[in-house]
Amino acid sequence: MTLQTAEDTAFSDAAIEKEKPAGISAGMTFLMAAAAGLICANIYYAQPLAGPIAASIGLPAEATGLIVTLTQIGYGLGLLFVVPLGDLVENRRLILSMMALVTLALLAAAVSSTPSPFLAASLMIGLGSVAVQVIVPFAASLAPEESRGRVVGNVVSGLMLGIMLARPVSSFIAEFSSWHTVFYLSAAVMVVLAVVLALKLPTRRPETSLNYISLLGSMVSLVLTQPVLRRRAAYQFCQFASFSLFWTVTPLLLAGPAFGLSQAGIALFALAGVAGAIASPIAGRLADRDLGRRQRHSVSPRWLPGTLSPTSQPMAPCWRSVCSRWQPSLSILAFPPPWSSASGQSTASMPACAAV
Repeated sequence: MTLQTAEDTAFSDAAIEKEKPAGISAGMTFLMAAAAGLICANIYYAQPLAGPIAASIGLPAEATGLIVTLTQIGYGLGLLFVVPLGDLVENRRLILSMMALVTLALLAAAVSSTPSPFLAASLMIGLGSVAVQVIVPFAASLAPEESRGRVVGNVVSGLMLGIMLARPVSSFIAEFSSWHTVFYLSAAVMVVLAVVLALKLPTRRPETSLNYISLLGSMVSLVLTQPVLRRRAAYQFCQFASFSLFWTVTPLLLAGPAFGLSQAGIALFALAGVAGAIASPIAGRLADRDLGRRQRHSVSPRWLPGTLSPTSQPMAPCWRSVCSRWQPSLSILAFPPPWSSASGQSTASMPACAAV
C-alpha cells in the first residue's frame, strides 16, 4: 500500500512538472519586448503629424482628430473581436496574420493623398496592431510562475517604449523627410520583424472547449462578476482618455503660433514621456514578490503624461490650454483609487498594465 502511494505521488509530481512552462530565455524575452514596442508604435506615429497629414490630404482642420481617433477605434475593435482568437487560434499564426494586415495598412496610408483612403488605413492600422495584445499573454504562458511578473513587466516595458518613442521618432523623420516616409519605414520594419518572429517564435496551440461566440460572451460574464476588473477598467479608461487627449492636442498647439515649434522641437518635447517605460519592469518584479497591490495604491494616482510642471515657464500656457480640455479626467485621477485590501482577490497574475 505504501509503495502504491509513493508511485501515485511520484506520478502526480511528474505530471505537475510536465505542465509547468519550460521557461523563456532572455533573448526570447527581448525579442517579444521589441516586437511589442515596434508593433504598438504604429498606433502613435501619426499623433504628432496630424497637422501636416491633414493639410497634405485635404482633411478639414476641425476633422484632424479623426486621424488619431480612427486608429484607436480600430485598436478597440481588435481588442474586443480579434484578441479573443488568441484562445482559439495558434498564436504565432495569429500574430503574423495581424502583422500582415498592419503592414498593408501602413503602405495604404503612405500612398494616400485624399482623406477617405487614409482614414480607412488608419482604422486598419489600429486593428492590426492588436497583435501586441497576443504577444503579452504569449510571453506570460512561456514563463514559469515564479518569474512571470518579471517577464511580463519586461515585455510591457518594451511596449511602453514603443508608445513613448513613436512620437519623437516620427517627428524627427518628418522634420528631415515627410510623413509618407514614416509609414514606408514602419511597413519595412514590420516585414523584417515578421520574418524574425516566424523563425524564432515557438508554436502555441491553446486548448479550450469554447467556441468564438462563447468566448465573446465570457468577457461579458467577467465584467458582470468581477468588481476588481470593473474598477481597473474604469481607471484605465480615465487614464487613457487623458493620455490620448493630451497627445492629440499638444502637437497641434506646439506647432501653432503660440509656440511655433518645428517637428524636431515637438520630438524633443515628446521625449519627456519616455521615462514612464521604466515603471513596467519594476511593477513586474513587485508583483512576483506579491507587493503589487500596495505599490499600485501609492503610484497610480500620480500618473500624468510627462513630468513637466504646470507652473514651469515657458510651459505654463501650454498646460493651461491643454488641461482645460481634459479637466474632468484629471479630476478623477486626482483621487486615490479605492483599492480594497479586504477583497481577498490576488492581483499578482496581472503584474503590469499598459494603456495602449
